Amino acid sequence: MSTIYYSGFADEAGPDLDTQIRATKELGWAAIEMRGVRVPGFETANLHDIPDAAFDLVAAGLTEAGVRVNSLGSAIANGAKDICNPADEDLASARRGAVRGRQLGAEFIRVMSYPVGNPPGVLAEERFRRLREVVSIFADSGVTVVHENCGNYGAMGVSYSLRLLEEVPGLKLVYDMGNTVSDRDYDQPEPHPRQSAWDFYQGVKDHIAYVHIKDARWDEENSRKVHTFPGEGEADVRRIVADLLGNGYAGGLSIEPHMHAGLPDPSLTPEENSYQTYVEYGRRFGRLMESIRADMVPA
Repeated sequence: MSTIYYSGFADEAGPDLDTQIRATKELGWAAIEMRGVRVPGFETANLHDIPDAAFDLVAAGLTEAGVRVNSLGSAIANGAKDICNPADEDLASARRGAVRGRQLGAEFIRVMSYPVGNPPGVLAEERFRRLREVVSIFADSGVTVVHENCGNYGAMGVSYSLRLLEEVPGLKLVYDMGNTVSDRDYDQPEPHPRQSAWDFYQGVKDHIAYVHIKDARWDEENSRKVHTFPGEGEADVRRIVADLLGNGYAGGLSIEPHMHAGLPDPSLTPEENSYQTYVEYGRRFGRLMESIRADMVPA
């Protein structure tokens, strides 16, 4: 893509394809970063794992609605996987994802690099080997494999992300500033402080192909991350997005709210709350973008 466009993990609005399309169109957007999805007659599952008949329904529904999938939010090498287990499941998902991504005209597929583990970063060479194989599967698909920093090897610090890119030719980055709020910085001495979203961004920004918009703050008293609307947390969303725009970034900005508590509105059912929270998140990010652009106009 040659210009900024908006997308999002619309399964946070609801699992049904129709709900995801409705939320996307209500925001005035034309793209979905598709992760989990459900169509009539089938269970909810990741797009790369649903049966062929379900995928055909997804593809037809998107075409009819005029909505595209710009990225596959895959589960490959994510936090539920163990680097010590065989890679068969991930490689099968990659093979299906390459075919489906090409059919949908997706630009990207999001992958990870397995959880940090104990000791941190154990079996680094095996992580590299597996991701090289994943990238090779997508080599002729037209889909770029992008790694998300999310409690995994590549998220352990800037040097780990850069080494991952060095060891896995063809891999690019999708930067998620919100994940840094809870991730430890293993480039720093023990006890490894939590990362700075801005510093991590500065270290990897030359390799960023795609961006996830997420914000959060760290609740020290309860030792947990609390997700917020964009610009209201500690992830430097405004500063990072402004820098991206100022440096000519032209590509996708994809919301991933993770605001599981939802809006404080007891009149809504849980399903309605999820939907309204997602849409409100998108609207607030739109207003944040307008404010950033206004600040960039010369006086």
